[in-house]
Amino acid sequence: MILRRPAGAETEPPRWRPFVARLVTVLAALLVLIALVAPDTIADLTPAAFLRLPAEALVGVAALLVLPARARRPVAVVGGAVLGVLTVLKILDIGFSAVLARPFDPVLDWALLDDGLGFLGSSTGTAGQVAAVAAAVGVTIGVLVLVTLAVVRLAGVAVRHPRPATRAVAVLTPVWVACAVLGAQLVPGVPIASASAAVAAEQRALQVPASLLDQGSFTAALAADPFRDVPADQLLTALRGKDVVIAFVESYGRSAIEQPELSGPVTAALDAGNAQLASAGFATRSGFLTSPVAGGSSWLAHATMLSGLRVSNQARHDALMASDRLTLVNAFAKADWRTAAVMPGTTGEWPEARFYGHQRVYDFPSLGYRGPDLGWASVPDQYTMSAFERMEHAQPDRPPLFAEIALASSHMPWPLIPPVIGWDQVGDGSVYQTFTTGEPRDAVWAKGTEAVRSAYSRSIAYSLQTLVSWAQNSGDDDLVLIVLGDHQAAPVIVGPDAGYDVPTSIITRDRGVLDRIAGWGWEDGLRPSPQAPVWPMEDFRDRFLTTFGMGPVPESH
Repeated sequence: MILRRPAGAETEPPRWRPFVARLVTVLAALLVLIALVAPDTIADLTPAAFLRLPAEALVGVAALLVLPARARRPVAVVGGAVLGVLTVLKILDIGFSAVLARPFDPVLDWALLDDGLGFLGSSTGTAGQVAAVAAAVGVTIGVLVLVTLAVVRLAGVAVRHPRPATRAVAVLTPVWVACAVLGAQLVPGVPIASASAAVAAEQRALQVPASLLDQGSFTAALAADPFRDVPADQLLTALRGKDVVIAFVESYGRSAIEQPELSGPVTAALDAGNAQLASAGFATRSGFLTSPVAGGSSWLAHATMLSGLRVSNQARHDALMASDRLTLVNAFAKADWRTAAVMPGTTGEWPEARFYGHQRVYDFPSLGYRGPDLGWASVPDQYTMSAFERMEHAQPDRPPLFAEIALASSHMPWPLIPPVIGWDQVGDGSVYQTFTTGEPRDAVWAKGTEAVRSAYSRSIAYSLQTLVSWAQNSGDDDLVLIVLGDHQAAPVIVGPDAGYDVPTSIITRDRGVLDRIAGWGWEDGLRPSPQAPVWPMEDFRDRFLTTFGMGPVPESH
């Protein structure tokens, strides 16, 4: 017997197919909703942020319903692709806000992605670097494709069911308008009526000309340097014979001394440092500087401090490096100081040294460190200062010295926070093998926020203790030590509203130097109070050159 299927049975869809189709439609709607209303900062990334009605969805459905049939699919594809691109940029904004306290600039920030990748490789190894690249590429392609497909699917549903789609638009549009007018909120601070995607698109469109205009104004500022032609014999006259050392403490921000959950180890180190310095005959004055960056991009803060211009992005930095701007380093070199840079985190070429005016650069290879290899922040600060003392500061019969030192122990992920040991124990750094734990370089991040904040605080305290101990042991009557942070720590550590201020201090035995800066209003001690003066970091060069020299020569001269 031959069994036959009933006629038409082969065309009946499986019973599960309609359910799957409805599920896919629901997931597409959720994805588009997330793409439209998701915030672009990590601080606002909460469930409440998604309880909003996006105006763009209403406008999109209405437009599809009135378009000719042949135009609907191409418009949906283009709209989905645009929304996909905006979503990728929003993801970058969230990442940048978590680390650098600002949104991603699609014109100027691509170079930072490469720098971030290099830091990731040094912190987690090649495997972590490759995994991060693969994940980033996968997420980017996935978001672009899935958002586009989701928009196309929802457009098809709306076109196939025009009456329900029209009714939905007709009902929800006045609801959106009423919520916008009344400022209605289901959750405080989160308005129901949303147009964030449209606003983001407008901001992105304006960002390109804004970035170009920014570069034009910066180029004009480069050309206006009142100190460029000051004669050498009128520069830094009040510091003749002094050794001037500028020590940048990585991520040493105002939050480290003012946030209760961070400040304990740091303020203890500062208070103990005040007593130790006083016992060695030193006095200190402190204030705040406002860095152009937060969370990272330390080289931009260094450039700002040394050039007297706000260098807040890589394009400004590149323009500065191509100019003849007088830096603090150039000024000291012009006035016959020996100039040196100590850069333990630099492992390759550093072409900026020529622009700044450094006659000698001590990078990682030249420091001769033989301690544990723990990635970017391998060299403990005490070893850095010990090497500087041995190779430069303690050299006999040398000219007065100007040095820029970048201390790296407080650079995340804090793989090693040793105690300050006897200076005669530091040697070639091998001693630091005894302080390693054997954990992965980035192990602290797996232990939670409290452990991360503790490691950050302890690392700042270690850097400050190292500098105080070095001044005690190696400082003399001719030392002028300037200690400052380069930027605040990442917002994931200090919070999204921590600001950009960093502490700065001048340490010296010479009361004449302190008398010179009396007009600055800086406070006694290493720890500035909340009421201490705050300057833009770019103001430091001009104030310093004016205070310790003759200043710009009047035009009539």
